[in-house]
Amino acid sequence: MTRSSLDLPPGATPRPFLGVSRSLLGRAWHERCADPRAQAEAAMMVQAHALPDMLARVLAGRGVRPAEAAAYLAPRLRDLMPDPACLLDMEAAAERLARAVRAGESVAVFGDYDVDGAASAALLAGYLRQLGVPVRIHIPDRLTEGYGPNSEAVARLAGEGASLLVTVDCGTSGHEPLAQAAALGLDTIVLDHHAATEILPETRALVNPNRLDDLSGLGHLCAAGIVFLTLVALNRALRRSGSFDARPEPDLKGRLDLVALATVADVVPLVGLNRAFVVQGLSVMRTRARRGLAALLDAASLDEAPQSWHLGYVVGPRINAGGRIGEAGLGARLLLTDDPAEAARIAAELDRLNRERQAIEARAVAEAEAQMDFALDKDPDRPVLVAASAEWHPGVVGLVAARLKERFGRPALAVALRPDGSGTASGRSVAGVDLGAAVRGAVAAGLASKGGGHAMAAGLSLAPEILARDGLARLDTHLREALGASIAEARASEALLVDASLSAGGATAELVRLVERAGPFGQGAPEPVFALARHRIIDAGLVGESHVRARFRSRDGQILGGIVFRAAQTPLGQALLAGIGREMHVAGSLACDRWKGTERAQLRIRDLAESEPEQD
Repeated sequence: MTRSSLDLPPGATPRPFLGVSRSLLGRAWHERCADPRAQAEAAMMVQAHALPDMLARVLAGRGVRPAEAAAYLAPRLRDLMPDPACLLDMEAAAERLARAVRAGESVAVFGDYDVDGAASAALLAGYLRQLGVPVRIHIPDRLTEGYGPNSEAVARLAGEGASLLVTVDCGTSGHEPLAQAAALGLDTIVLDHHAATEILPETRALVNPNRLDDLSGLGHLCAAGIVFLTLVALNRALRRSGSFDARPEPDLKGRLDLVALATVADVVPLVGLNRAFVVQGLSVMRTRARRGLAALLDAASLDEAPQSWHLGYVVGPRINAGGRIGEAGLGARLLLTDDPAEAARIAAELDRLNRERQAIEARAVAEAEAQMDFALDKDPDRPVLVAASAEWHPGVVGLVAARLKERFGRPALAVALRPDGSGTASGRSVAGVDLGAAVRGAVAAGLASKGGGHAMAAGLSLAPEILARDGLARLDTHLREALGASIAEARASEALLVDASLSAGGATAELVRLVERAGPFGQGAPEPVFALARHRIIDAGLVGESHVRARFRSRDGQILGGIVFRAAQTPLGQALLAGIGREMHVAGSLACDRWKGTERAQLRIRDLAESEPEQD
């Protein structure tokens, strides 16, 4: 499924959808399923698979071929699972873990403080504990330890009797701590997915599809996906050695809820195996068998069956709250516990921390936006945003960067300046701009003391001696030079891809359910976008302090409600509030608004555009 939905004849330019060449947000609107081949393939799906036309267009617009349609709509893990041995070092990792299981060795699991790290740690530890292996989990404190294994924690774990250290969602760049682990007699296995350099730390096994010499093609998996494949390989190794002759094998499928949660929360592409992980993991989650997740869903007052977006916007932020401003290990403990009382207690604490995090974030975002408004007044074409403050909690700088990116439409870096003169920074990027590579380049150039990440998100540390030498300004210059060309290209080609036009009357709960069959949607599998042509804004107002709701009426009198989140101070939110009575083209995604047993469609508004007068 690699064909682009905008494959056009050479030299051809996409025709603006509804004539929108520049919207309120400065984008052209293009039809996603624009080229004749995609349209023909949509028609073939309608005929061959009896699919509704709208669903076929959504699939074709995402590169799904007619022969793949049935499997895409019902992805099965057994059809998409690779042999775990295709990952470099996997066999060595599985055999070493199998030896630990058979010998009852003490195993230490070192994770990251985000959702992927917590889920990965819980996934591995839960499996090992079921087989009677003593396991200790260590999740580092974001403020005092930072990301990845550190020498002090490694020494403590060795002193507590561990003979095998497994790092999950970290470790690929942990040269010094892992060398110390070896010196202390610890065997080390790294299960990670972060970008790697040519020189890797010395370990018993380093399983990472993004190491330069790995040819598995599984670089799109999150760490929990790598851990799951490791458990498949470990299960096989234990089966070969007769370990399950007298006891049942652990249920791997029942652990897919953790893999689904991490896959969505870590914003990895929802393609191929990842789609199957999420579809089948959500099915597991809906049984509410994992007490910790059930308690967290209750704490969040989620009384409907969880969908993919709930993992990213409801469950994930609460688990992350522990690592951001509270106790880093809370998330992993919640995901592992079988005690209903403990689950309820941890879930309530994470929910409280999440509310506290929201308040801290709101204050930091307000200051950061004010800084950037001032900077952009002086330099409107600034390609990268760098904001910094000594008042910001280091645990929310990633969220601040994300809000800046959302509002201003360009990569952003937020820096929390520490009392000791150091800085903790996190950045978020836009499609087509590899921020992680630029951050790694900054570390190599001595502009950051530590850093790394992915194309869309990265983090770095700034030592006092770096900041003392005008470090922020030099980092800003580096990012501009490293990313300027790709940012310009991304902004020049930026367009909102529209799947189809609708009227308010055609936007029904039945249509939402139909389109959801092509999900889950997320990174790499964009949510369908629909355009309402020439609809009048009949009402608009604030919801809470930052969200904007609106209602749109078609020319035949039908009405559809819509909402845009965190938009009260953005151009889109302001245009809605000021646009009552105006007729506009409106673009957005559809969702079901469920209230007291009833369902109705709601538009999640993405953009607005002037509607030209119709020609007689």
